[in-house]
Amino acid sequence: MKTREVLYLKIAKAITEQIQNNTLQLGDKLPSVRSAQKLYNVSLNTIKQAYLELESRSLIESRPKSGYFVSQLSRRKLALPSVGSFKSAGHQQAPQDLIDKVFGTIADQDMTQFALGVPGKNLLPIAKLNKSIIDALKNRGDAATGYEPVQGNVRLRKEVAKWAMVLEGKITEDDLVITSGAMNAIYHGLMAVTKPGDAVAIETPAYFGLLQAIQLLGLRAIEIPTHPVLGVDLDALKKQLPKVAACCFITNYNNPLGFQMPDEHKKELVRLIMHYNVPLIEDDIYGNIYFGTSRPRPCKYYDEAGLVMWCGSVSKALAPGYRLGWLAPGRFKERVIRQKLVQTVCSPSLFPDVIANFLSYGRYDHHLRMFRNKLYANYLQIQKAVAEYFPDNTKMSQPKGGFMLWLELDERICTEDLYDLALRQKINFAPGRMFSQHERYTNCMRLNYGIEWTDRVANDLKKLGRMVKNSI
Repeated sequence: MKTREVLYLKIAKAITEQIQNNTLQLGDKLPSVRSAQKLYNVSLNTIKQAYLELESRSLIESRPKSGYFVSQLSRRKLALPSVGSFKSAGHQQAPQDLIDKVFGTIADQDMTQFALGVPGKNLLPIAKLNKSIIDALKNRGDAATGYEPVQGNVRLRKEVAKWAMVLEGKITEDDLVITSGAMNAIYHGLMAVTKPGDAVAIETPAYFGLLQAIQLLGLRAIEIPTHPVLGVDLDALKKQLPKVAACCFITNYNNPLGFQMPDEHKKELVRLIMHYNVPLIEDDIYGNIYFGTSRPRPCKYYDEAGLVMWCGSVSKALAPGYRLGWLAPGRFKERVIRQKLVQTVCSPSLFPDVIANFLSYGRYDHHLRMFRNKLYANYLQIQKAVAEYFPDNTKMSQPKGGFMLWLELDERICTEDLYDLALRQKINFAPGRMFSQHERYTNCMRLNYGIEWTDRVANDLKKLGRMVKNSI
């Protein structure tokens, strides 16, 4: 039986071919969602997802109260970014100088912040969080001065387990350890399954925080070629699995490439790590920020051996400053709890109650729906701006969720030099060299579109595009 995912892609492909062979021309109106449902004999959700897919590729555009039309950008063919080559040998060094430089702008309120992977405060439910803080303090008799259990706030663990419906009951509160954000969860995972000198398989380009953690723990990173749509190259990974102590991947809405690894690839990835008995630390921090009709499953769903260490957090969608995350360590739970006891004794007491309240009363689901809608609208805006203002040979990722966009520019461009020029204009972005331990991706950049979309943001993207053109 064909799945809805296969059906929506089949419909999207058919419409794409109609656009490419001029059966559908610029400005032509597509059938309404209900008309298309009858035409293809599928559900409304399937048609909506097919149109969403076409819109994400800039092939069609929605117009309020008018419907869907073939986009003016449908003839603009921005290629996908290149697949990074395999790297394990040679000089390895996290790009700390560049990371420090970018993070040095975090307090500048007058900066258009395309650089940091943090949602803008205007997209967050500040008033409701404030109410949750007051409620949490009222319900506690100790003004949040008491210690929590080492494993973490029991109520929060129960709420996270209930909220993780995508795992279909495979996670209980007893499986979770509360951490200081997802990065702390990843760090605990690495500590639990590696020792200094071990090798860890990672994607490339990779989140720079992971590169720093690996270096700090005295580990070696093996950068596995990663496709901008399909994710890590499983054939390349298979050759390295006998040599590594762990893998660490972002399978849903990867940072920085934005891809969603297909379910079949996730199943195969879990099969491979089970065969070689190699733990997988899975950073699923962006999993709830999907643009489609449903949340994708993580690799943890397919794990029957306790080898997948599932990491999550509220940092990317709700409260970055709370530094609240969790880890489902599988068979390594007792090691992680002992590590946490030695390092921090326990987590802070107040914020776990605040987030547990938020999850308990259904506010998080409501916020996520609004949040995803805003981010998707922003994605269409930034995609359109890049296609319009940046050079024709720009290569652009096609994220299916999250809020990161990866651009590969002309080889003659150095994005570190470009960064200095942009900074003088109060425009910030993340230069590509931050995302590898080797000197590469120097003509790439990552843009965060999880910010309030204003005229200034639009104008600053236009300025940035002009700077790129002037640098060739």
